[in-house]
Amino acid sequence: MKIKVIHIITRLDKGGSAENTLLTVGGLDKKRYDILLIKGLSIESGMAEDEAAAVEKNIKDAEREGVRILTVHGLVRRIAPFHDIKTLFTLIKILLYERPHIVHTHTSKAGILGRWAAYCCRVPIIIHTPHGHVFWGYFGRLKASFYIILEKVTAFITDKIIALTEQEKNDHLRFRIAPGDKFSVVHSGIRLDKFLNLSVDPAVIKRKLGIFEGDPVVGTTGRLATVKGHRYLIEAAVKIVAAKPNTTFVFLGGGELSDELKNLASKLGVKEKVKFLGWRQDVAEVMSVFDLFVLPSLNEGMGRVLVEAMALGKPIVASDVGGIPDLVVHCINGYLVPPKDVRGLSAAIGHLIEDPEKGRKMGENGKKRAIEYSAEEMIQKIDRLYLTMLQQKQITEGIIGQ
Repeated sequence: MKIKVIHIITRLDKGGSAENTLLTVGGLDKKRYDILLIKGLSIESGMAEDEAAAVEKNIKDAEREGVRILTVHGLVRRIAPFHDIKTLFTLIKILLYERPHIVHTHTSKAGILGRWAAYCCRVPIIIHTPHGHVFWGYFGRLKASFYIILEKVTAFITDKIIALTEQEKNDHLRFRIAPGDKFSVVHSGIRLDKFLNLSVDPAVIKRKLGIFEGDPVVGTTGRLATVKGHRYLIEAAVKIVAAKPNTTFVFLGGGELSDELKNLASKLGVKEKVKFLGWRQDVAEVMSVFDLFVLPSLNEGMGRVLVEAMALGKPIVASDVGGIPDLVVHCINGYLVPPKDVRGLSAAIGHLIEDPEKGRKMGENGKKRAIEYSAEEMIQKIDRLYLTMLQQKQITEGIIGQ
């Protein structure tokens, strides 16, 4: 008998939580696991055509790897009471039919609905991966407080909560979401081969992007959303360009704030120095031309893109929030600055532009750290967690591999 596991997530896009989930369901041994992935329509992601095509390819790859995928239309991120109740009953109906050993939910909204559906169906093991948290940076105080209460109540019916970093675990403990023994830390895994073994000529890429060969390039990658703090990087760009006029800033990724951020760059007089490239398939190749990588987030579960930048040997400037300090050690492989601190952000970026040798050493240190975050390591840890939970629940009889 195979172990039947159902994963539930609101949307699949090119964001970290979706990438993590697809890696997990695709990588687990199908000789041991029967896996169903339940997802929403991803209509809230606002994906461009090429990004949506890449996501569709990822879904097809997962299906070829033996993952069954089911779309539930009402599974969305926003709070929509009528649809949420309807979706809860839809999930209950599916779980009653499938009778899984494990339900593993991802992100806050899917985590609430999926875990309560699993509880109603008496699923033996309920696991949740928040992929960060929504305690700050996403909503106003009232809405965030509502989510905190929901998380606390739902934690009672949860067997294990997987944090991506120790800091994320500590944040949950600080808000008293659940006792410490309910948490396990499993770093989000990355397929690092194309980043560690990239063979391109950065000068050629620069020419294609319209950047002069000797010009410093400051880059960032991620969805253009408020929580990612991109506006503070644009404000810092004003200070950097004033001191180093040939500096170019590159933003990789699309999102709902695209027009707003472009307008901000124009308003602040740095429109010609900031390139918004949207989402691209050649992310690693474009990142190869960065002299340093910046992640100015207001909240971040881990920051998978940091690992990609580290694997490319890039020094980092990032906000000292969430799980970022688990990856970026201040003055070792990058600089940490407070969120929303434009002065601190511009100072750290300026230091690395003026001292390329310092950046090179930080990049080397980061590359050594990056290998700790491989996809294979993540999948092995989740596999061991599943087996341990099954043993604790004494439901291993007849299961393959026991």
